[in-house]
Amino acid sequence: MAYHTPGKTTKSPKSDNGNKSYKKLWLIFAGVWAFIFLFFLLLSLGWLGFMPSFEELENPKSNQASEVIASDGEILGFIGIENRSNVTYDDISPNLINALIATEDVRFYKHSGIDARSLGRVFFKTLLGRHSSSGGGSTITQQLAKNLFPRERKGKLGTIYSKFKEWVVAVKLEHNYSKQEIITMYLNTVDFGSNAYGIKTASKTFFDKLPSELSVNEAAMLVGLLKAPTAYSPILHYDSALQRRNTVLAQMNHYDYLETAVMDSLMQEPIDISHYTPQSHNEGLATYLREYIRDYMKDWCKRHRKPNGDRYDVHKDGLRIYTTIDSRMQRYAEQAVYQHFSQEIQPAFFRELATRKGNPFSGINAEQQTKLLTQAMRGSDRYYHLKQSGMSEREIREVFNKKVKMRVFAYRTKQNPHDWVDTVMSPWDSLLYYKKFLNVGLMSVEPGTGYVRAYVGGINYRYFKFDNVQSHRQVGSTFKPFVYTMALQDLDMYPCTEVPNSEVCFETWNGPDWCPKNSSHEREGEMVTLKWALAHSINWVSAYLMKQGSPEQVVNIARKMGVKSAIDAVPAICVGTPEITVSEMAGAMATFANRGEYVEPIVLLRIEDNKGVVLEQFTPKRQDAISERTAYLMLYLMKGVVESGTGVRLNYKYHLNEYSTAIAGKTGTTQNNSDCWFVGITPKLATAIWTGGEVRSIHFRNMTYGQGASMALPIFGYYMQHIYRDQQLAFPRRDFDRPSIPLDTELDCSKFKQEIEQEEFDPWLF
Repeated sequence: MAYHTPGKTTKSPKSDNGNKSYKKLWLIFAGVWAFIFLFFLLLSLGWLGFMPSFEELENPKSNQASEVIASDGEILGFIGIENRSNVTYDDISPNLINALIATEDVRFYKHSGIDARSLGRVFFKTLLGRHSSSGGGSTITQQLAKNLFPRERKGKLGTIYSKFKEWVVAVKLEHNYSKQEIITMYLNTVDFGSNAYGIKTASKTFFDKLPSELSVNEAAMLVGLLKAPTAYSPILHYDSALQRRNTVLAQMNHYDYLETAVMDSLMQEPIDISHYTPQSHNEGLATYLREYIRDYMKDWCKRHRKPNGDRYDVHKDGLRIYTTIDSRMQRYAEQAVYQHFSQEIQPAFFRELATRKGNPFSGINAEQQTKLLTQAMRGSDRYYHLKQSGMSEREIREVFNKKVKMRVFAYRTKQNPHDWVDTVMSPWDSLLYYKKFLNVGLMSVEPGTGYVRAYVGGINYRYFKFDNVQSHRQVGSTFKPFVYTMALQDLDMYPCTEVPNSEVCFETWNGPDWCPKNSSHEREGEMVTLKWALAHSINWVSAYLMKQGSPEQVVNIARKMGVKSAIDAVPAICVGTPEITVSEMAGAMATFANRGEYVEPIVLLRIEDNKGVVLEQFTPKRQDAISERTAYLMLYLMKGVVESGTGVRLNYKYHLNEYSTAIAGKTGTTQNNSDCWFVGITPKLATAIWTGGEVRSIHFRNMTYGQGASMALPIFGYYMQHIYRDQQLAFPRRDFDRPSIPLDTELDCSKFKQEIEQEEFDPWLF
């Protein structure tokens, strides 16, 4: 018999083992949580790899492109590694916010960076149940963390580690930013494809709109792109994009952001891709100007530093570059160039080339032509890369002579809606092909301010990189206004002063006399007024004026009016031998409309950093060049060119006189029709236009098209038509400002002649 001792208990071995197992379980459980806590603590402190600091969270690094902005607020384009430009929450359409939340993170406003419910759904349905359609578990905040601080490690373990890091960053973001700030940052960082980073660039690229202007359908399409920018691109895969957009609309309806009837109606609408404009340095508005600014900004960044001492980087720092360009005028200028060249000039040149066996060169032999093509070959990217690879000159020529598939420039037609065609030709033949295209340079300046309102450096920047606004071209008769200015100001002549239209010769020190020729025999041997002579661009009269004055006087006037290019002070400048840039000519012509004061043309207004702090402002240089009287009289002379001279087709063909009679101008054509010019002046705009071939041996062989009145003037005609018709521009149609002091001459030449005759025969004089 067993006896029980009072006050003592006896533990069974089984109970002991149970307690130990229970303690172990708790220790393991506590250890797991301790490990998780320690892991995330060390991770957040950055001891297990990179973790962004508070300062980096406050100022996350991203390759934010610099914006080039027109004076009317439109973004002309971007300069940067990625076409990314930021917006604020107030700049974003509510349609976009609703579409994003309904599709990507419907519990966005309820979680703190990590959505436990979504993670549970992913774990049980996707990982355990293998249902791939259950959706992802990443919140918008986690996706933002991933965009701001991309994953560095690869492999399964690396992916898991990165995912944990994103959780920590997401929580930190939620702690430091409001929900509105997070969703704004997210939309500023995501990739929408088509080289569009961030919602501002995407809206511009796909719909030519601001983010605040997006409709429900447009917002749904853009949000649909986030899942797979290429697979759901409406440009590459329209049907897939349409289906994905409708999925987003259905999500908006499911979460009560959209009524069913509205959803059904919107799903029937197509995706409008008519405004699709890829944003790259080769495309968009004012491409040549943007390249000009990019080059300027590279030097600017070398001379300017941030508060921390680092140099600014125009490609990454999101600078805001405000320009003087008016986007509407710029668009009209580009349209005018395209209209004239694609419909008239280039087809006419191709027709002429057909009679010349396709040879664009004139006046040079085969050896010289080959030399020009060889120079073009050595300046090409293809040649550079082949040379860098170690190929010899002979091997490179073999590559250039081999036919390959390529895409080349071509004007749009009814059959071809693109500015290119796919073809097969050798790179050498492509060099000759591009020589067959005529080109253009145009710049418009506002006389009183010097603001450049339009800048067209060529017909297509992607295929023709050379900027014809800044290049030196022989100016022909557009130089004559400088000669006539000298006559009015230094020789005390008047618009109605009569001079002989007779041959004038100049002695030369090493050869026969130089005697310029007239382009026509009209009124040769007669006395003609300066007004008539300039209107008909009479060379003999220009030579006569030069002989009464001097080349040095003319050069001095050109210098005061902003011409910096080299000009030899020789008599031949009276017929336009100097080579001057379109930019200089536009600035000089604006002097006449600005009462004789020269204002240096500028394209930049100010530069700001990405927070709107002004880093530099720009003001043009000014100087008195000629008197008010001379400026007004020159405008009167140049109005005669448009009213009855070489520029008369502006009225009878383009009907600009129906909008305003205050239009002055001058045509110019150089020897062999190589360079064709027109300068047009109104009270609020001075425009210089050059047209011609890449080199002077490329030109029309006839005067039907090979003159300034046919090649350059029509561009001005189309351009000003667009400007005058735009009611929003409200372009002034008033006359030029008269000088503050009354004129000392009669502008009606018949009355002027009577006054002169009366003075000559006044009996009181004897």
